[in-house]
Amino acid sequence: MTIQNTLVLQHAFLEQMYNDAYFPNHLVDQVKDILLKLCGQIETEQPQDLDSLYALTHQATEKINDLQEAFDEENSEIETVARESIAEEFDFIAEAYNFKDADIEELIAPRDW
Repeated sequence: MTIQNTLVLQHAFLEQMYNDAYFPNHLVDQVKDILLKLCGQIETEQPQDLDSLYALTHQATEKINDLQEAFDEENSEIETVARESIAEEFDFIAEAYNFKDADIEELIAPRDW
């Protein structure tokens, strides 16, 4: 997966989480990896409408849902700071790929965090 989008390549993902010792970096790395894979999927599949984009973001959101137990095991959780940080990244990704009308709540609709 080679990302071509310059905005994505220059973006510092999940800075708030990396800067907060409450969130283990190796788990934040996993969230970041999911987000970068989402970017790769968008570039490869080139969704043509919001419904197609939402299908991809929902898959990524469910993968992040699966990390909740790992955060719990590290005495951490995907709580307010993390929720906002991750949601902002989904919004950034949508805008970076010219889906400016994407609804942030719909982008992450299946979240359980």
